Amino acid sequence: MEEPDLDLTALSEVTLALSDEESGRLRDRFLATAAGLAGSPLDREPVLAEIAVAGCALPDRLVRALHSLRATGNQHGALLVENLPIDLDLPATPAGGDLPDWQAVPVATVGQLAVSSHLGDVIGFADEKCGRLVQDVVPVAGAEHQQENSGTAFLELHTEDGFHPYKPDFLSLLCLRGDRERRSYTLVGAIAPILPRLSRTCVEALRQPLFRIRYSSSFASSGSAGWSAPVAPLSGPAGDPELVADFYAMEPMTRGARWALEELATVLPSRLAGTVLTPGTLLVVDNRAAVHGRTAFTARYDGTDRWLRRCFAVADLRRSRASRLPGSRVCEPLPTIRQRDRRAEAPAPVPPGRSG
Repeated sequence: MEEPDLDLTALSEVTLALSDEESGRLRDRFLATAAGLAGSPLDREPVLAEIAVAGCALPDRLVRALHSLRATGNQHGALLVENLPIDLDLPATPAGGDLPDWQAVPVATVGQLAVSSHLGDVIGFADEKCGRLVQDVVPVAGAEHQQENSGTAFLELHTEDGFHPYKPDFLSLLCLRGDRERRSYTLVGAIAPILPRLSRTCVEALRQPLFRIRYSSSFASSGSAGWSAPVAPLSGPAGDPELVADFYAMEPMTRGARWALEELATVLPSRLAGTVLTPGTLLVVDNRAAVHGRTAFTARYDGTDRWLRRCFAVADLRRSRASRLPGSRVCEPLPTIRQRDRRAEAPAPVPPGRSG
C-alpha cells in the first residue's frame, strides 16, 4: 500500500488533554508509586495491583473515556490523551530497541500501565520483546525496511498480533521523544466509517475464514515461524463488526478472498486518521475495531530518535490462563500454545474392549 492521504483532524473528536496542574499532580503520584516498587519486576500481580491503585488518581473524565472505549468503542477506534506526564530526564533512545530497566523511565512506565488498568488487564508475549509488559518502539540501525516497529519505512496497516490466539484488545503508544522532522504520522483506520462503502460481496467474503496471517519476525525468531489458523477479517454484529487485517502479512486463500482484501485495502485509506505523536501524548488503539500503521521517517541513531513505549491489554485475562505461568501476565511461546491446542483437539482414545 502506498502512503495514503490523511485526515489530520479526525482524532480531535476523541482527544482529551490534561491540564498542567493535573499532569504535575499525576507525575508526583507516579513517582511515588515507582519508588515504592523499586527493584521489582513489572510482571508480578502485587506490582500491577499497586499501579492500578495509582490509576485511580487519573482525572474522572479520562477514566470515563477509557471505560467508554472499552465497553462500546467509538467510530475512530482510538482515544488520544495529551499532556500525560513523562520523565523529565530521559535517557538516550535505546539503540538496540530495548530499555531493560523500567525504573529508567518510572513516570512513563507507571503512567502508561495506570491508563491500561482502566482498559483491561496488561498482557505480554514471550516471543516478543523478551515478554516485557511495556516495550520500546524505536528505530534500529539495519532494520530500516523491515515491516516491524524497528523500521523507518512506511509501516503497513495491521491488527496488532492478529495471528495470535490471545491478541491484544487494546494497545497504547506513549511518546517519550518524537522524530525531529515531525514526519512520522501514526495512522488509525477503523472499520465503522468505511463499512457502508464496502460491497456486499466483499463483506460476505470478509466474514469467511478464508485468510491467514504470517507470524511477525519477532515471533518467528523464537521458533514460532508459521501462519495463523484461518481467520475471518470481519466478525460479530452486521452493523458493528470487529476487524482483523494485515495488509502486509495477510494471505487470502481463494480468488474471491483476494478480491475482497483488495477492496478493503482500497476503501480503508479513504477514512484514515493520522497524528504526529509528541512527548506526553498517548494513543490508545481499539485493536478489535481498528488497524494502525505509521508513515516513513528518517532516523539518525544518535540517541535522540523517535521513542515510543507500547503496552497491550485484554478485556478477559482468564481466557489465556492455560498459556501463562501462575502469577504471570506473559503468554508462553506460540509453539507451546499450538502443541497444547493440538493435544486438546485430538480425539480421546477408546478404552480397550470398547468400540466407538
